Amino acid sequence: MSALTAVAVVAATAAAMWPAAATAAACRPAKTGPVSVVYVEVNDQSMTNVGKYTLAQGGAPVFDLAVIFAANINYDGSNAYLSFNSQVQNVLNNVATQVRPLQQKGIKVLLSVLGNHQGAGFANFPSQAAATAFANQLSQAVSQYGLDGIDFDDEYADYGVNGTGQPNASSFVYLVSALRANMPSKLITFYGIGPSSSRLSYGGVSIANSFDYAWNPWYGTWSVPPGPSSKSKLSPAAVSLTDTDSGTAASLAQRTVSEGYGVYLTYNLTGSDMHQYISAFTNPLYGSDAVYSG
Repeated sequence: MSALTAVAVVAATAAAMWPAAATAAACRPAKTGPVSVVYVEVNDQSMTNVGKYTLAQGGAPVFDLAVIFAANINYDGSNAYLSFNSQVQNVLNNVATQVRPLQQKGIKVLLSVLGNHQGAGFANFPSQAAATAFANQLSQAVSQYGLDGIDFDDEYADYGVNGTGQPNASSFVYLVSALRANMPSKLITFYGIGPSSSRLSYGGVSIANSFDYAWNPWYGTWSVPPGPSSKSKLSPAAVSLTDTDSGTAASLAQRTVSEGYGVYLTYNLTGSDMHQYISAFTNPLYGSDAVYSG
């Protein structure tokens, strides 16, 4: 069986295993406004916290996309490979309680992939075959665990260590192109940072519009990220739920709406009741306070 055939088989199996998650969005309360994204540091926080916030008006979930932060791209001395620390593996082993309840509310759950100081990164695959092999690992993980997509975060790779190469022009284009071919209906998102952020085209091929969404990685600021050409797929606003003051969060939300952008990025949802802070941005985004159900 070829690698791509294996991906297709796993994907079909996952669709059969998780029909409720696949159809949950049809039952979701109506919500209009920008897509709200939240990263969860699963080393010390639970993904289930994402589902505890709804809008007072209408009852829709506050967050549309929840990102498991983070898996890693590691290096074995010859090849890059996808790795999960014990906390991420625990989430994946317990998708029935950590992920599926969110999907049943209509919240998409993505796996973030991050460098791990071993020299392997998205921007230094030495060949198209190597990039494709890693893309296959990513799509297989999405299928195996019934996730909704992959998020790329090109930090902490430490390019060049362990005899690895420096960033090249083709690597990220090959990787994203292969992943999109593997996952035509899943989400691919981009935390717009690192060498990959300036390497979105090669050989006449651009992957900018292969991303469903891209966002600014600098919390408490406004900066249009590299990525899709449509403003509906971009988040120039970036907010840390634990470090950005609520006034800034509110003003960035208002600017998102007034300038016609379609995404609002937040990071570091904890287990405490944050509904007052979250209401500071849900009001300008959706015209409603947030409600917490602990």
